Amino acid sequence: MNNDLILELFQKNNGILEAKQVSELGIDNKVLQRMAEKGQIERIGKGLYLDANYMEDEYVIVQYRCTKGVFSHETALFFHDLSDRTPFQLMMTIPAGYNTRILKETEKYKFFYCKKDTYEIGITQGKTAYGNRIVLYDKERTICDCIRKRDKLDADLVVMSVKKYMKEQGADFAKLLKYAEIFNIKEKVKQYMEVLA
Repeated sequence: MNNDLILELFQKNNGILEAKQVSELGIDNKVLQRMAEKGQIERIGKGLYLDANYMEDEYVIVQYRCTKGVFSHETALFFHDLSDRTPFQLMMTIPAGYNTRILKETEKYKFFYCKKDTYEIGITQGKTAYGNRIVLYDKERTICDCIRKRDKLDADLVVMSVKKYMKEQGADFAKLLKYAEIFNIKEKVKQYMEVLA
């Protein structure tokens, strides 16, 4: 009975479930442990489980493990089709002072810190190849972030991505310049626009 309810929950959540979601329904976490032992589900992190019938979606798992993380920089460029290079290192922005266990996993992830007052600017949602929702920065915020941190990124990739954005049909230059002003890089962004337009 509980197993069916849990499997139904997995289906609603695209194959990923947190132990606390099960606890909230009054189901003992031991049910999850037994299901994992039987191979019905897989434990992929502390209190985090994956339905054995689903493909592991790295992007969603990272956001479960780092709830304040917003996909940014080269990873966001990829999701916005401004880069065709699959990120080998997932890049996220987190508020200054926020701590997450995965900060130490520097092979897989690269984190950028942001002041709390600018952290939420440009947050939007996207979808992974598996159809899961993720949180990332919009194109204009991503372009600003990449220009600001270009010394820590692949400089050629940044130039190609900005060029691609400039030629896009729906490019919102007013929003780009508004963000550039907030981040004190308006002149730099204007230079990019003049050179790459």
